[in-house]
Formats: sequence, C-alpha cells, structure tokens
Amino acid sequence: MIGFGETGVRCSSAGCTEQAQWRINWRNPRIHTVERVKVWLSCGVHRGHLTGYLSSRGFPVVVTPLDVVAESVPDPA
Repeated sequence: MIGFGETGVRCSSAGCTEQAQWRINWRNPRIHTVERVKVWLSCGVHRGHLTGYLSSRGFPVVVTPLDVVAESVPDPA
C-alpha cells in the first residue's frame, strides 16, 4: 500500500489501494473525437472489471501497460 508522501499510482477501482499496473484508455464516442483519451488506472485484479464496465456502455477501450501512453482510442473494427 502507498501512504502519504509516496510516489505511486493507485488503481481507480472504488476502494482499491493496490498499485496500478495498467492504463485503461477510453473515450465517449458521442462527445469525444478519437484523439481525446480518458484514462483509468488499474491493478491486475480489477483490469477486467473496469474494462468490461466501459465496454458494456459502448465506449472504445485500449489497455496499455502503465508506462505506455495511448495517443488515441479508435472505434472498434
């Protein structure tokens, strides 16, 4: 667990205190172009849950390792 003053990044899942390992890059296609990338961070345990939550709402999702920045989130093929 990361405490006050430490320099880690935490998982975006509600209540999770684990260090993030993944970027879940997504966008709302109704209001954003492919270049607009929103990011949730995820630990290994919550990656599938967070990705599924966004995908089930019709949002395009691209998952990358924490140190890889997605430049865009295209519509699914």
